Parts: sequence; structure tokens; C-alpha cells
Amino acid sequence: MHPTRKAVVTAAALLVMATAGCDSGAGATASHKSSAKPGCPMALSRAKQAVKKAQEVNAPWRGPTTGPKAAHGKTVVYVAQTLTNPGVAGVAQGVQEAAKIAGWHARTLNGQGTPEGIRAAFKQAVRLKPDGIVLSGFDPAIAAADVKKAERAGIALIGWHATAAPGPSEDPHLFSNITSRVEDVAKISADWIIARSNGRAGVVLFTDASIPFAKHKSDLIKKELATCSGTKLLSYTDIPIPRANSRSIGEVRSLLSRFGRKWTYSAAINDLYFRHAAPALRAAGRDGAGAPYNIGAGDGDPSAFERVNGKEFQAATVPEPLSEQGWQIVDEFNRAFAGAPGSGYVAPVHIATAANSGGALSWDSEGYRQAYRKIWGV
Repeated sequence: MHPTRKAVVTAAALLVMATAGCDSGAGATASHKSSAKPGCPMALSRAKQAVKKAQEVNAPWRGPTTGPKAAHGKTVVYVAQTLTNPGVAGVAQGVQEAAKIAGWHARTLNGQGTPEGIRAAFKQAVRLKPDGIVLSGFDPAIAAADVKKAERAGIALIGWHATAAPGPSEDPHLFSNITSRVEDVAKISADWIIARSNGRAGVVLFTDASIPFAKHKSDLIKKELATCSGTKLLSYTDIPIPRANSRSIGEVRSLLSRFGRKWTYSAAINDLYFRHAAPALRAAGRDGAGAPYNIGAGDGDPSAFERVNGKEFQAATVPEPLSEQGWQIVDEFNRAFAGAPGSGYVAPVHIATAANSGGALSWDSEGYRQAYRKIWGV
């Protein structure tokens, strides 16, 4: 068992309570008491079942166990949309760690969160003539000409959240795109709101419409929320991730002014939004463990876990296994270099709350490092 989860083995009863909408802070407002008549009995029943499964603590490794031995002396460049995005930064750290174990050289370039910065970083990556380039957190169309140039040069390309679906892509040509299934992440995030609110919620949804992957995710959350007639979408708020720091406080103040106590839940395509929303909620006198109950539909960086564990304006996160996905990127490159097919592995969806995290600051499947090292023979 993962050491950060040992403390939660005895918390199974708490998990059952949490999935029934009875965890700490649930029903704190009159319209959200657990005794209130559900707004959507059938959708609520399905949501509770899905959330219970996603909150299970143990996650044994179900990824690849066979593959080519580690190639020698490879160089990869990780082009980040922006390193202020904790998910992008977390995967970068995983790539660096795994590349070192494999005996490779890895370099990270920061796109600074702008199309111009991303294009400049990608151009630099191509000039370095590496064996592989990672496109992390941005639409390859932003640097389309240089992506084609990299293809012609025989540079292997792997994405992280670069396209909507996991696995290989023909246009753009990616050996693989590493991501959870966006449909699963979006659905479970909305289901958590439905289940926890007993089918009665006023929801604000935060997105970055400039990133197709992020926009697609938030659209799917919106769609799933609509399966429950008692769950009302109050606002679909578009804040670009690079501007979350400067815009979130003002947007949250405006939302509080418009909706007041009707705003009981939030979902965001990235935990980052709640880092910046917290000061405005605190200034408005809101309780960090109270409404709006916030869930991040993605990333699960350490700061998000700190907010969740401390009940500081974030109640849950649907974390990507960031370090694990960095290791997977290195493994997929190794398969590409060997002329082998991709692993086809997609990490399972998970919900982390204060009740089931055991105080951990990340979520990864158990034993992934050992599994990859055994495959690589290192």
C-alpha cells in the first residue's frame, strides 16, 4: 500500500458517509440539507454510485508491465504551455525524474502561457534537435508549422493534454497523448456535485475557452450537471489560465454580488482557479469549509491537496497522476524509439477529499516507478 494512504484504510466508513453527501460541511445551508427532497432521484442514485467507486483509496498499478528496455543516451525537450499551471509543472518534474532514471537528458522550456511564447519555445525545441518533444498543455495548432517541421526531422512527438483524447493522433501526428479520459473526469466532477448536494445545487463553472481541451472538459461538465433538474448552472465563467491570478478575485466578487447564497458549488477545469478564488471568498466572510463547495476537475497539484486537506475553499479534486504521467511519457518515448506500439494505458479517474487523502499531497497509482524501472531494466 502507498505510504501516504495507510492512514485512510480505517476511514472506509467515512467514505460511505461522504458519498452520501454527509461529509463535513455538507448540508450547511438550508436548501442543501441531506433531508431535502432530491432534485433528480435517478441521476442522484447513479452519481452516488460513481462517486463511491471514484473515492476508493487503493489504486494498484494496472498499467504496462512489459515493453522495450531503455534506449541509451536519448534527449527529450518538454515544451510547457506555462509553468504557472501546476499540472503542467508537475508532469515536467515527473519527466525529469524518469528521464534521469533512464539515463536520458531532459530539458524544460516555458511557453509563458501565450501563443507567441509557446511558438518561440517550440521553435527552440526543434533547433535543439532532440530525439523527442513533449507538447504539454497546449493545442498543437498554435505551433503548427514547427510541429510539421519536427515531424519531417523525425523527432518523436508526445502530448500531455494536447488533444481531447488519450492515445495516438494522426493530425497532429503524435505518438501518444497522455491524459485521463476527459469524459470520465468531467462526468465524475459533475456527479460529485450532484451526489454531495443531494441533487440541489447552484453551480458556477470556471473554464479557459482558449484551450480546446479545457473548453471541451467544461462543456462535458455542463452536460452532466444538466442530467439533474435540481442542479442549476448559475454562471459559465471564462478566465484564461495565465490570467487567473489577475482576474479571479474580481470575477469571484462579481459572482458573490450576483448570486449570493444561491452559489453553493463550483467546478473548474483546473484546481488553479480556487487558489486565486480563495482570497475573495475569505474577504467576503465565507467559511473555507462551507459553501461554495469547490471541486477541481483536473491536475491535483500539491497546493490543491493542501486546500482540500485543510478545508480551505476547496472540498475535492479529481487529480491527474502527474508524476506517474511524466514517467509514462518517458516510457511512451522509449516505445517510439524502439519502433514498438504505444502502451495504450490511461490512468483511472479518482476523487480526493479530506476524508480519503490521508494527508497526501498527490495521487498516483501504487508501484508505477517500480513497474517502469522493471520494464526499462534500470
